[in-house]
Amino acid sequence: MNKNYQSFEDIEYDLKRLKLERQIIQEELKGVRNDLQDDLTPANWVQTVFSAFSKFGLFMLMKKFLTKSK
Repeated sequence: MNKNYQSFEDIEYDLKRLKLERQIIQEELKGVRNDLQDDLTPANWVQTVFSAFSKFGLFMLMKKFLTKSK
C-alpha cells in the first residue's frame, strides 16, 4: 500500500495518527490483560463452579418433577 504524500505536514499528520492508534491499542491490551487476570483468580473460579452446580441442580430438580408428573 503506497501512499503519495503532497507535503511533510501530511507525513507528520499520518505519523501522529498512527502513534495515537498504537497507544489506543496498547491501552486496550492492558485492559484485556487486567480482565484476564481478574478472571483467573481463585475467587472467580469458585463463583463459576457454584453457578454451574446451581444450574445443574435446578435442571435435575426440574427433570425430577417432570418425570414424576407423567
